[in-house]
Amino acid sequence: MRLYDSRVPSGNGYKVHLILRRLGLPYETVDLDILATPSDTRQPEFLAKNPNGRIPVLELDDGTCLSESGAILYHLAQGTPWWPDAPIDRARTLQWMFFEQYSHEPYVAVLKFWTYWGGLERVRPEDLERWQTRGQAAIDIMEAHLNMRAFFVTDRCTIADLALYAYTHTADAIGYTLGPAVRAWLERVRSEPGHVPLKPDPTR
Repeated sequence: MRLYDSRVPSGNGYKVHLILRRLGLPYETVDLDILATPSDTRQPEFLAKNPNGRIPVLELDDGTCLSESGAILYHLAQGTPWWPDAPIDRARTLQWMFFEQYSHEPYVAVLKFWTYWGGLERVRPEDLERWQTRGQAAIDIMEAHLNMRAFFVTDRCTIADLALYAYTHTADAIGYTLGPAVRAWLERVRSEPGHVPLKPDPTR
């Protein structure tokens, strides 16, 4: 398998590394320069793999390409402990993954990108406040949910936890407040066998 990722650390790419390493699956990584003008993801050879021009893309051994981090996590988790057995737990796993993409990632990830790789100076103060407020609201929902449980869906780590871990574990570095339940959950996810840290940023 071949994972097309970003040269600068991407939480969405990181999610796929997390599941691949936990499953012990062999793969190679192709790091693309998303900060170039135009981005490597807008080149014809990449657009042939993902017409949406975004990473991550997982190219399977038969040449099939799969994009969108949640879809990749779902595909790789099938038949493994990372995908729950009970139908309601499967639905709740997807529920939290949709939450991550709709209510969490658009604010936490975007603010991280603006802060580290440019654009923050062009953001209006009211827009910045809205991003900060909505991102914090998502993290606060996570805190309340985790207050009486170890993981998001079952009593063990699932792909919902990996999806939410990717951007949450660095959120405090850009001003978000992580409560004690979220911090304890982050440590539990980190302690899982096969865990790998987010790769270093070559631009910093």
